[in-house]
Amino acid sequence: MPTNPANELQGEFLAAIRKSQDTVIDAIKTWVETVQSVVPPIPSNLLPSVPAGVAGQTPKPEEVVASAYDFAEHLLASQRRFAEELLKATSPLVPSADTKPAARAAK
Repeated sequence: MPTNPANELQGEFLAAIRKSQDTVIDAIKTWVETVQSVVPPIPSNLLPSVPAGVAGQTPKPEEVVASAYDFAEHLLASQRRFAEELLKATSPLVPSADTKPAARAAK
């Protein structure tokens, strides 16, 4: 794909987001280590119990995140297809850059 200023700007933007995300993850890891070193573990008898029938039905946090992103991925793909089809449907109304004004007027 040819490089253009918009693609370069998007790349820089995504790189900046990734760098800030990495910084937040590092800070959270440091915070968790600090909390673990200061706060004693909670005894299991003080943790709330989950009824046996519900325990196996509750999704793990990783599964919830994966499911949400899978859904978002499908939704975004659907929206892209919709936008592309919309562009195709309306393209006869939009003059193309390679069509000369005289040729358009003759149509």
